[in-house]
Amino acid sequence: MARLYQRPMCMASSLLVPLATLATPPWLVLDGVPPAWSVIWLLPWSLADGPVSGALSGLAVGLVMDGLHLSGSSQIPALVLLGWWWGRLGRRAQPIQRSLNLGLLAWLGSMLLGISVFAQVPIRFGWPLEPELQSWGWHTLWCQALITGLLTPMLASLQLLLWRRMPSK
Repeated sequence: MARLYQRPMCMASSLLVPLATLATPPWLVLDGVPPAWSVIWLLPWSLADGPVSGALSGLAVGLVMDGLHLSGSSQIPALVLLGWWWGRLGRRAQPIQRSLNLGLLAWLGSMLLGISVFAQVPIRFGWPLEPELQSWGWHTLWCQALITGLLTPMLASLQLLLWRRMPSK
């Protein structure tokens, strides 16, 4: 176990999630939708550190992201579930070594995150949703999942290699 939560530099890397969310460059945006930076950061953390640390990190990042957006829809349930699932996957299965596998996991995670947030919209706006709101939700979901799945092999594989090579204390 890497015990990433005991290393200050690893914990400080979680601050990149809200920073990247606020300062996403225009060339990393797909049709106005940025990638799910929380998914890109949480995937290698959970794979390297395990299910408990992944779920707690998902909770912490979800709290910060919900504080940034203040939209009424929460990312916390999906991020906690993803952190726990990816942590179990990192402990029980063969080590994930191919970047394409990371991209697929991030795409699935981004889809789950988007569906979770989109499913909370009727609570706020009432049911049935207007067609424009439904169209906007599906557009956002697919664009975010695509850009997250394409960026993750490059970014998360570097994080995963770095965090797996750290000696445990």
